[in-house]
Amino acid sequence: MSTELRHNPADTRFEIYLDGSLAGYADYAESESPKVRNFHHTITFPEFRGRGVAAQVVKYALDESRAAGCSVTATCWYVDEYIGKHPEYADLVHR
Repeated sequence: MSTELRHNPADTRFEIYLDGSLAGYADYAESESPKVRNFHHTITFPEFRGRGVAAQVVKYALDESRAAGCSVTATCWYVDEYIGKHPEYADLVHR
């Protein structure tokens, strides 16, 4: 099974594709000053659940946010929980 992760800025979301099919995404709203991405939804489509799709797309979204110089907030419970379980992302949280 092939996995592809993409940033889709036009739809303000990070997407994950399994074998060419959209399996899920993490969407956000971005502010410019300061540069903050608020992640408000993480979606995994039912037929792809139980495969770690959400964790993969959230990790990618956080890594890409770091690379872009963004801090993050998480109104999405899943992103908030992911950051709590992965302290290497704690420095990204906007205070």
